[in-house]
Amino acid sequence: MDSLSETIPSRVSTSADGGAPSISLTNVDLSLGAGAARVHILKNVSLQVAPGEAVGLVGASGSGKSTLLMVMAGLERPDRGEVVVNATSFNALDEDELARFRGRHVGIVFQSFHLIPTMTALENVSVPLELAGHSDASACAARELELVGLGARLHHYPRQLSGGEQQRVAIARALAPDPAILVADEPTGNLDETTGRQIVDLLFAQHAARSMTLVLVTHDAALAHKCDRVVRLRSGEIEMPEAERRWIETA
Repeated sequence: MDSLSETIPSRVSTSADGGAPSISLTNVDLSLGAGAARVHILKNVSLQVAPGEAVGLVGASGSGKSTLLMVMAGLERPDRGEVVVNATSFNALDEDELARFRGRHVGIVFQSFHLIPTMTALENVSVPLELAGHSDASACAARELELVGLGARLHHYPRQLSGGEQQRVAIARALAPDPAILVADEPTGNLDETTGRQIVDLLFAQHAARSMTLVLVTHDAALAHKCDRVVRLRSGEIEMPEAERRWIETA
């Protein structure tokens, strides 16, 4: 077992209540690459995430965490199985429909920020709003940047911002369309410890304020502990929590 898994208590990896899940994966399989280089990344993964739940995806490098997150966000298509997000089956959507759905319902934060270097903070946050046809994209983007503590940095370019400030811009951009779901892939991975804690606090404050579903990939035990539930992956499969395994074995 990897060191992170040893420090995190087991929690059952199914929907927290009996209502309709915000995210539902059923028997998802995914392989990447071609020929002899093709690798089976996700293996018959089934998982439900309840509305408003915060779920941490943990596991060793190469276990499939980031790929699973990309499947939830509609950025990767599984070879087999079904992905349903906000009662919409991704199997039923073509690429354009999936992109439009993602733009409205799913915010994405990456480890490497992925800001457009030739655009200011305000312009970077305005982009998804403009693509969605928002009538007042700049004013909305400015409000989002104010909420993440960058009201005085609206017209700065990424090269003029610290790593923590760039990640705040990325979070504001993800939150600007007011998505029901926010997914984050190692959001503190490129940050120092102090800045990382500030970003974690910001993410969870926004999660609580907006009552949105949050799914994040992390190697950080402290970050994982802040989630309502932790799901461990090992070699492309969800690892059954020890408590659940013992219940099954004695049932």
